[in-house]
Amino acid sequence: MAEFLTTKGITHAIDQIIKNAEEKLWIISPYLKIDRHFKELLEETDEDRRKVDIRVIYGKKELRQEEKNWLAGRRSFKIYFREHLHAKCYLNEKEVLLTSMNLYDYSQDNNDEMGVLVSRVNDSTLFDEILRESQSILKKSKEIREMVATSSPSTEPPPQPKRKSRRGTERAIAETARNGFCIRCNASVPLNPVQPYCGSCFGSWNRFQNPNYEEKYCHACGSDMATTMNKPVCLPCYRKYRYVLEFADA
Repeated sequence: MAEFLTTKGITHAIDQIIKNAEEKLWIISPYLKIDRHFKELLEETDEDRRKVDIRVIYGKKELRQEEKNWLAGRRSFKIYFREHLHAKCYLNEKEVLLTSMNLYDYSQDNNDEMGVLVSRVNDSTLFDEILRESQSILKKSKEIREMVATSSPSTEPPPQPKRKSRRGTERAIAETARNGFCIRCNASVPLNPVQPYCGSCFGSWNRFQNPNYEEKYCHACGSDMATTMNKPVCLPCYRKYRYVLEFADA
């Protein structure tokens, strides 16, 4: 059964959703001006490097410089932009909160807010309906591959290198391919198919050393893809960057 909450209860519910996330943590809020307490909780989740799918979807381009700097430092977060976003939703794998409250410090301190907390255990049908709509919003959002601290994130694709010559094109591809992704948490790492993990995730993998343990991301392009230590890149990236992958960090 859903639980009705007012401002203080909403703040507490967001706190618990962040703390208790073990598999999934999605934050959908048009405005991002996160207070110190929630930032500390999110930083702990980020640093723990647990297998938590952390995604933040916002809808206003005018982020403060402080927020840009902070988001740029969250290595395991996936950041998305959705134009015209007005929904506010906070969820993990066990609970979801629908509310009028943005993740905005002014809202928590000054506004009269209302929200509804839904438990997957107590109301699985409603929980799944909200989750499906959240997934729909996510699919229509634009992922910000890199949150640049000194400027607003752009939703436009990066400019492609000019093809002056075959040799120049090969050099540009090699330089691009040198930036890889951890196949477990998607953090930015040097391209090295022999070591396709960040330091923290490699430490976790190294405890069992199963080269066929299935991970979540392509080491070369960072896209969602079933990969392993033995096969760390998707087939298109292997074909595209075969030379670079075979001789990276040789």
